[in-house]
Amino acid sequence: MAVSKLAAVSLLLVSASLAAVLLLRPSGADDGGAPWGAGSGILTSLPFSPTDVLPLLPRRVAMAALRALRGASDIFPVFVGAATAGPAQAGTAPVGWKGACFYENEAWLSFHNDSGSKYGGGTVHLKTTKAHSWTCMDLYVFATPYRVTWDYYFLGREHTLEIKEWESKAEYDYVKHNGVSIFLMPSGTIGTLRALWDVFPLFTNTGWGENANLAFLKKHMGATFEERPKPWVSELNPDDIQSGDFLVLSKIRGRWGGFETLEKWVTGAYAGHTAVCLRDSEGKLWVGESGHENEEV
Repeated sequence: MAVSKLAAVSLLLVSASLAAVLLLRPSGADDGGAPWGAGSGILTSLPFSPTDVLPLLPRRVAMAALRALRGASDIFPVFVGAATAGPAQAGTAPVGWKGACFYENEAWLSFHNDSGSKYGGGTVHLKTTKAHSWTCMDLYVFATPYRVTWDYYFLGREHTLEIKEWESKAEYDYVKHNGVSIFLMPSGTIGTLRALWDVFPLFTNTGWGENANLAFLKKHMGATFEERPKPWVSELNPDDIQSGDFLVLSKIRGRWGGFETLEKWVTGAYAGHTAVCLRDSEGKLWVGESGHENEEV
């Protein structure tokens, strides 16, 4: 019964989309129309994208579809360019790119001193046009080495992001020469939130978090970790340790366990921390470990 209702709703939505295109599209129009801000005023894009209406579907159906379409990699932003001083200030063209929702975007930066501070502030201008549907939106991260912020855009028009005051002369000089970096979340708001939900359990210091880390590594890297037989604490005789013996540690629980899991996935490593045992010319045993001073064992 539920499946038949879902099929009926889906068919109705698709039919409505096709009807809108056939009725509203003028003869001879090209395929590059935009639902928002189109110069002709005629709507030539589909009213919605299938992924845009997933939240309206029953939760079990929507979550199953998201799992099939999205993954943990959707949390990674994509660098699209840097907003630098606009044409009026520097004689340069705005940076442009294709977004996940809006297919034509451009951005530029203007400096001001509305705050009356020593180095002033700035405004990032971002113009969005030609959305692929009526219900999509683009999610962006804006960053300098001194700050990170984000915003999302649903309408096709010029948007602004205000930075009231540069943090220091160093940030002002950096932005003046390099601009404000813009990163697109390619999966949009819904896909990004879904990916964050997949990653969140990795950082919990619970049995649930530990199992989530093990499952993540198995799913994305094919790595399995076998539990050692008890007792888990072993006594080692230093005389049995030879120069070149390799020590490998992996954290799979808690905050740092979550970071190590993502680090393994991104780098392709199967260990979170490594060290090597070395004996000097006098036979003394040392452990070479990155990030720590050498200490005698």
